[in-house]
Amino acid sequence: MQKILGSLLLGLSLLLLVAGTARAQSDADREAIKQTALDYIEGYYNGDAERMERSLHPDLAKRIARTNPSTGKSNLNHMTAAQLIQGTRMRQGRPTPKEQQQRDITILDVYENVASVKIVANDWIDYLHEVKFDGRWVIINVLWEMKPKSK
Repeated sequence: MQKILGSLLLGLSLLLLVAGTARAQSDADREAIKQTALDYIEGYYNGDAERMERSLHPDLAKRIARTNPSTGKSNLNHMTAAQLIQGTRMRQGRPTPKEQQQRDITILDVYENVASVKIVANDWIDYLHEVKFDGRWVIINVLWEMKPKSK
């Protein structure tokens, strides 16, 4: 009986150790996922192209669906990583004022090497898809929408 109890305790200890290690890795990934989102939004706000580039996969696709008011037809505007980095670089020296730098980040889901993240920014909302690529979390897709203009 004592042998069985000892084996059970050893098994339980090993299980807790493995669960604790998995939790630590998950916490580290969650922090890296959040940091990637911060590099993206704060890089944009501050005109820091290096920080923006660090957050993006080179094959990034950033998209917004817009409706032409005259025709009522929808179209899809597309931005690449290079365009987003260049647009950020053009903001250098003209940062968004600190009081306008909203950056509410919510990690919506993480599964293995992919994550969905929501950023509520000053004038828009971004939905990011992040991927762990070569050991680093980077943004591969962004779907975004402008907030309604206040009257």
